[in-house]
Formats: sequence, C-alpha cells, structure tokens
Amino acid sequence: MSDLYELLDVPRSASEDDLKRAYRRKAREHHPDAGGDADTFKAVTHAYQVLSDPQRRSRYDRFGDDGTSNGRASAGDPFGFGAGGFGGIDDVIDAFFGQSAGFRSGGAGRGRRQQPGRDVLVVVELTLEEVVTGVARDVEVDVPRACETCAGSGAADGSGPTGCTTCGGAGQVQRVVRTAFGQLATAAPCEACRGTGRTVGDPCTDCAGEGRRQTSRTLRVDIPAGLEDDDRIPVRGEGEAGRQGAPPGDLYVQIRVAEHEVFERDGRTLAAEVTVSVSQAALGTTLTVPTVDGEDVEVPVPAGTQPGDVLTVRRAGVPMRGGGRRGDMALVVRVEVPTGLDGHQRALLTELAEARGEELDARGRGPLSRLRDAFQR
Repeated sequence: MSDLYELLDVPRSASEDDLKRAYRRKAREHHPDAGGDADTFKAVTHAYQVLSDPQRRSRYDRFGDDGTSNGRASAGDPFGFGAGGFGGIDDVIDAFFGQSAGFRSGGAGRGRRQQPGRDVLVVVELTLEEVVTGVARDVEVDVPRACETCAGSGAADGSGPTGCTTCGGAGQVQRVVRTAFGQLATAAPCEACRGTGRTVGDPCTDCAGEGRRQTSRTLRVDIPAGLEDDDRIPVRGEGEAGRQGAPPGDLYVQIRVAEHEVFERDGRTLAAEVTVSVSQAALGTTLTVPTVDGEDVEVPVPAGTQPGDVLTVRRAGVPMRGGGRRGDMALVVRVEVPTGLDGHQRALLTELAEARGEELDARGRGPLSRLRDAFQR
C-alpha cells in the first residue's frame, strides 16, 4: 500500500488547504479523460478522502491505511464513492473544479452542460484627471452576439438544438486503442456536435446553426473614480454569446492610466515638485499652486524650509475607489540657487555670509568649492 502523503506529494504536516491544492493538481494530471491512468487517479482520490477527514487521517497516522473508506466501501465501490460519500468520481471532480472543468467519465445520462461564451477584454486609457473625477466612456466591442434571426437557438424554425445522436449528448466519444500494454480507453470531443452534446437538425441560414453572429457595437461604460493601472471593470453578459443559446461571457474593461506632466501618483497621494528661491526658503512665502482639478490653492512656505521638505495640501489627491475620501497632494520643495549675480547682489550675499560667520574666499567661494578645485588640478 503506497503512502498516502507520497501519493499527493505533500508533507505529513500538510494543512487542509495544502491537501486540497495537491489533490486538484493530481486529479487533473491523472484523470482518465485527460489521458491519465485510472488506477492512479483512484488512488490519489482515496488518499485525499482519507487525509481530508481529521478522524481518518489521525487513524491513518497511527495505524496505517486499511485500504477501505471507513467501512463504506463495497465490492463494487472499493473507494467509498457510494452512499454517505461522493456520488462518484465525477462528483469529486465537480466538487473541486465545477462541472465546467471539462472532465467527465462519460455516459449519455449525464450530458455536458452548455459551454458559456468567452469573456472579452478591452483596454481603456484614462488621464489622471479622469481617474480623480470618474468618467463615462464609449467602448467599441466586436464579438459574436446572439443571432437575431433564430433568437440564438441556431435552428431555422427556432426549435433549438437537440441531443447529439453520435455521442448520446455526452459531448465526447470514447475510443478503445490496443497497445502493447493492453487496451487503453481515451475520450475525445465529439466532432458531430463540437463537444457540446447538442446538434441542430435544420440550421439557421444566417448563423449556420451557431446561434450567434459577429457584431460590432458601442457600449457606454461608467468608470468610477479612484481606479489604478490594470484595474478591471466587469460588464456582465456583454462578452461573446455562447453557441446555440448558451449563456454569454462577460466583458472586462481594463484601465490604463496615462502619465501626467506634473503629478506622480502614489496610491491616493499626488506628488509634485515646487521651486522656491533661496530667499523665499529662508524668509518664508506663499505659493499659488494648481491642483489636478484645475483650481489654484494657496500654499504657505514656512521660513527656514529646506530642500526636500514636503508641503501637504489636504484632500487634493485621488479619491478612494468608487469616489470616497480623497488623498493628499504632496509638494516636494526644490531650492533654486541663483546664478549670474551682479556686483550689488554678490555684495549683499557676501555681507550675509559674513554676518552668519560663513567662511568665503576672496572670490566668494566656500571651503567646499576650494577643496573641489584642488582635486581638479
């Protein structure tokens, strides 16, 4: 008897979530309809059933596996898929992957579900101003939509499709191939119904029995404020129509935010750079600064402001997603050093430096400048 933990490729300390992820991976790999080995699939399924039950796992850790499923097994159901457990291997797969996973062990009595249409993705670029305020955009969509002639049924008389006689409604055909190791059963999508399990006797001439036609149209999409790059807005039911009346997929509008010439965004904060002169930074001043909304605000610059200091304007940033409380605007101070001084201006700065005890050479250059000159010789 193989070790159940080794069958699932998990450590003995594996959590419930670890077991579930491992079983999903192994089931997809070994399911017979996916080309795997039936015995291995049953073994990993049994391993999961034992280890996912705390009592049975504890008993297994202490005494080992007795090869049964807690007394529920019978001669015809050695892995305990009968009453009180799963209804069968298909139910195990459905429990983890849903019926749309594409695995099905066959049988006309359990026909395939209709395959929904595919989801569609379109990209919309917004300006930073549109992100702050929110906007409504027209989106061009070119996808298959339900045929108006047959109302999406695919049948000329509107009766709709019926069960495929080739595969018995299963959507797939079982084939037995003889190999050197014996007979190997495989399953492939039914060519007659393209894997849907349904066919149309008298197909609609406008859509050739598909129940859908390529259609271009424009949708008006409301884009809320506060979105970021790669955020997606779902528009339910506006994707591709399914074949022969199957439900449609969804449309997803993916956001791209264009770079702004002034502001950089950091979450809900908008950052920009402001420049002040040496005298403004030293003595203090008030700046008039435009916001992303296009309005001007008065921003005080305290005396003694240093390069790199941040001045904050409350509630002038980006709102919460959907339009809530706004973030702030952060203004990073850059101090501009004057150049091209005339004689009078140089004399004033020299007098200021002497009054503050700052050392200058005869040309008005400080010790750091002289040191730099020495290295350049």
